[in-house]
Amino acid sequence: MSNYTWDTTFTELFERCLAKYKSGDEDFTGYYTDEDLAFLTSIGYRPRELFDFVEDFGDGGEPSLPTAVMIASVRRDYLSIIMKGELSDNVIDPSTLPGKAEALDGIVWLPRIIVKARAKLRGELDPNSMFCCGGDRNFLRTYDIAPADFLRTVWAANGDDSKILAYVKNR
Repeated sequence: MSNYTWDTTFTELFERCLAKYKSGDEDFTGYYTDEDLAFLTSIGYRPRELFDFVEDFGDGGEPSLPTAVMIASVRRDYLSIIMKGELSDNVIDPSTLPGKAEALDGIVWLPRIIVKARAKLRGELDPNSMFCCGGDRNFLRTYDIAPADFLRTVWAANGDDSKILAYVKNR
């Protein structure tokens, strides 16, 4: 894989998967070649992660392909810079996520999306959980925050939720 053109590879894979999905093939396990799987691993993605973006875009038009690329870019950078290319074997149990109605300083959903963003950065989201799902998109839209920008904010906050809270409140 070329580091210079990884985003093109991602885009082409997304578009191929979207065509399969739109043709009625919803079994993403057959979407990928060995080369595709190696590429996904190299950027810290699992096959289901890409499919979730394809499925949501195919069904509802969002998140957009550019948004998916930007999110993948943050994850790829985090894997390279913070995790030194070492994938995590840990998977966050969805039942341990903060509830959808939980709030931080009166902001509902914020505790949940913070935990999901940290797990996304580390590549530890359960296959049945998605960063930038419909609920996340509603939250991010309400506070006018691009999904990739939220990930970068969580990364930069380095575990300090008060910095994330301040960022959200200042939107």
